[in-house]
Amino acid sequence: MKKNVLISGGTGFIGKNLTHLLVENGFSVSILSRSQRQNTEDVSYYQWDVDKYYIDENAVANADYVIHLAGEGIADKRWTAKRKQAIVESREKSIQLIYDVLKKNNKKLDAFVSASGIGIYGAINGSEICNENTPPANDFLGTTCQKWEAAADSIGSLGIRVVKIRTGLVLGKEDGFLKKLTPIFKFRLGAALGSGKQYMPWIHVDDLCAIYLEALNNNTMNGAYNAAVFDNTTNTVFSKTLAKIYGYSLWLPNVPAFLIKMAMGEMAQILLTGRRVSSVKIQETGFKFQFTALKTALRDCLGK
Repeated sequence: MKKNVLISGGTGFIGKNLTHLLVENGFSVSILSRSQRQNTEDVSYYQWDVDKYYIDENAVANADYVIHLAGEGIADKRWTAKRKQAIVESREKSIQLIYDVLKKNNKKLDAFVSASGIGIYGAINGSEICNENTPPANDFLGTTCQKWEAAADSIGSLGIRVVKIRTGLVLGKEDGFLKKLTPIFKFRLGAALGSGKQYMPWIHVDDLCAIYLEALNNNTMNGAYNAAVFDNTTNTVFSKTLAKIYGYSLWLPNVPAFLIKMAMGEMAQILLTGRRVSSVKIQETGFKFQFTALKTALRDCLGK
């Protein structure tokens, strides 16, 4: 019988790609959705509503693994106090809901794998290399990820293996971060942001999904893992590479930091600061990245 993977946030960019990979590798997939959807041969849909604290318990009962991707988008809207609260609560409450169902039914999973972010290391200006033992930051990104991971760790108290995937900037085909950038760069209006020196740890969506698959199959994986290519990509390097793929060299000056701050408020730190992260721990599991060169990854995503 096929092992079943229950995914929260399965209808999003990463979730869709992950579902395809899991089905290809012989898993059946269940997806938690706020709306009713039609089941297919390989994918079943179950309803949940975190705000109403409701979940179809059959989804959890039938699962061998849970992959938790759900949560309000960090960069979708300006960071008001209300928005910040929604970002944090969407991560904590959704995991708490799953925890309560697992505990109530004494359900044992083979593993619980949760998304997290390299934002746990905070907004850093400089070349310090962060690994999984680097202390979390006390800024909004850092504290959000700490609470996110603490919620995931609560599942471990039920005797379930927990893996947390600290994700970098995800590059994908016709979606994700590139979807917002390509119209600008396509019309030769691309430019670096702020100083341009901020590091941008990235990962191709295929590699990210492969890490989730590894987390299911490799029962020695526990705790946090950085999911980003360990290289020297800065905002300037990224911008120049993307422009070159579209056949030109950057000609516009860097977008001034103060303009970005005026437009985005506190959320501007996402664009104006960065961090370098080590990928040694995930590679020590035997995992190998398919895409380690930025130019190759961008060309694959853009069909260039």
